[in-house]
Amino acid sequence: MMKQHIIEQAERYVRNELGEDATGDDWYHVDRVRRNAIHICNQEKTGDPFIIEMAALLHDISDEKLNESAEKGEEKLESFLQSISLPTEAEKHIKQIIASISFKGGSITELHSVEAKIVQDADRLDAIGAIGIARAFAYGGKKGQPIYNPTINVRGKMSTKEYRKGKSSSINHFYEKLLKLKGLLNTKTAQEMAESRQKMMESFLLQFSHEWNGQ
Repeated sequence: MMKQHIIEQAERYVRNELGEDATGDDWYHVDRVRRNAIHICNQEKTGDPFIIEMAALLHDISDEKLNESAEKGEEKLESFLQSISLPTEAEKHIKQIIASISFKGGSITELHSVEAKIVQDADRLDAIGAIGIARAFAYGGKKGQPIYNPTINVRGKMSTKEYRKGKSSSINHFYEKLLKLKGLLNTKTAQEMAESRQKMMESFLLQFSHEWNGQ
């Protein structure tokens, strides 16, 4: 019961913090990531379900793009974790997962646990497919990026700062990040789930290109 009570506290906290977000990183995104993560955990028959669910629920709380700064985000996460009195090892593990799973321009961060691999996969699955397309344009609009501008080149490997602050377009974002995610997934379950989502994005981009070029 204790673990379920802690999960319910985390749910309420995240709903309150992210409920009004309009960039695609709202409560419904978090809930989809949580459900993806639980599904992967069950299918793979590995990992600590409590750690996985907690890390999935809290994975966006400290995200620098949703806070004044990375430091402010980390303080917010720390403050909540202190308030629920988790065992030290569990708290440390959850923080380690959250700190290591972000894309950040494509730089590879070593994942130290199967739980981190599962939560990362769950988060990345929600960035692709039909929902990924919708989220890409919601986020691009919020950032003031054009839908597409053929004079803006697709960027290659980027630092986190370049990835966050550099000039791009929503269509470029597919080539800079979203189409790469399927090849970066850790688990067989997530790779299988990604197949139809990848095809959806490829089909959308092909149709977009046809229409852009007046075909």
